[in-house]
Amino acid sequence: MLGTTGLKALRVDCIVGIYPHERERTQTVFLDVALDYDFGPAAASDAIRDAVDYDRIASGLTLLLTDRKFQLIEAMAEASATWVLTHIPEAHRVAIEVRKPAAVPAADCKFVRVERVRA
Repeated sequence: MLGTTGLKALRVDCIVGIYPHERERTQTVFLDVALDYDFGPAAASDAIRDAVDYDRIASGLTLLLTDRKFQLIEAMAEASATWVLTHIPEAHRVAIEVRKPAAVPAADCKFVRVERVRA
C-alpha cells in the first residue's frame, strides 16, 4: 500500500547564499518534503514504530542545512534528498522543494525542486 507523507513549509533559519551579507547572518528557507513508502505495516498496526518518523526528518534536515551553510539552494535541495534516501530506508521516492523568500525582492520566493528515486 504505497502512500505519500511529508512536511509542508518546514522552516529552517540558516546561512545560505553567495553574497557576503548572506554569509554573515541566517536567512529563512522553507522545505516541502514528500516521500513515498509502504503504508501497509503502519496502517495495519496503527503504531508509530511501523511509520516514517517525520520528526526525525525535520530534525535531520534542519541540522544538515544549519551545519552545511550552503551557497546555492540547488545544492541544498540535492543534499536534502540524499539525506532522506540515506537515513529513511523505507522511502522509495523523495521530492524536495526549497524556497528562499528573501532571494528576489519582486517575487514571493525563489525555489528549486528535485525528485529522486531509490536505486
